[in-house]
Amino acid sequence: MPNFSLQFWHVWPHLDALFQGALLTIALTAQASAFGLVASLVGAYALMSGFKPAATLARAYVEVIRNTPFLVQLLFIYFSLPTIGIQVTANQAALMTMIMNFTGYTIEILRGGIQSIPATQLDSARSIGFSKVQTFIFVVAPQAVRNTYPSLTSQFSLLLLGSSVVSAISAEDLTAAANYIQSLNFRSFEVYLVTAGFYLALTALCRITFAAIWRMTFHRWE
Repeated sequence: MPNFSLQFWHVWPHLDALFQGALLTIALTAQASAFGLVASLVGAYALMSGFKPAATLARAYVEVIRNTPFLVQLLFIYFSLPTIGIQVTANQAALMTMIMNFTGYTIEILRGGIQSIPATQLDSARSIGFSKVQTFIFVVAPQAVRNTYPSLTSQFSLLLLGSSVVSAISAEDLTAAANYIQSLNFRSFEVYLVTAGFYLALTALCRITFAAIWRMTFHRWE
């Protein structure tokens, strides 16, 4: 058995690069989740609006996103858009793809949350003069997010971890930083072990943050 020793001192000088990559990973995930949540609410509304063309379009979008690999979606956005005259950077392509992917999954999550809302609440909102759109924005959407909050937070964590794929197009995320450091010192075991620790820390931070958000907002409804 060959001698093997951990040499983490090859990694420590590059911690700044890992921190920068982690910051970009957080930024991409937060932005994609924010925009994706809004888009998902619109998609869920379309699914349940009773307007067949909109519902069909939303359903088709969900099926396409959920049945194609994230990497293929990413490569399609990054390499296909320039062919039709839309120039995007690697980070922009990563963000667009993450929004698309997050939306495709959370539409169905939110639809389940909407269906759990008693019909009497919708009738009450309309009885005081709310339109369908107003009812959705002020009555349905907040409760749908609350009802599906655990699933949405899990989807956020999955998106954060899945964002490592964007390094395939040279987006400068945490995994891309790790790949670069490994190419300098060839200490794969140490570099990716430290990188895994970063991802564990990020997901733990997410759980703490979302728990705090729950206590400050939705917990008051109980």
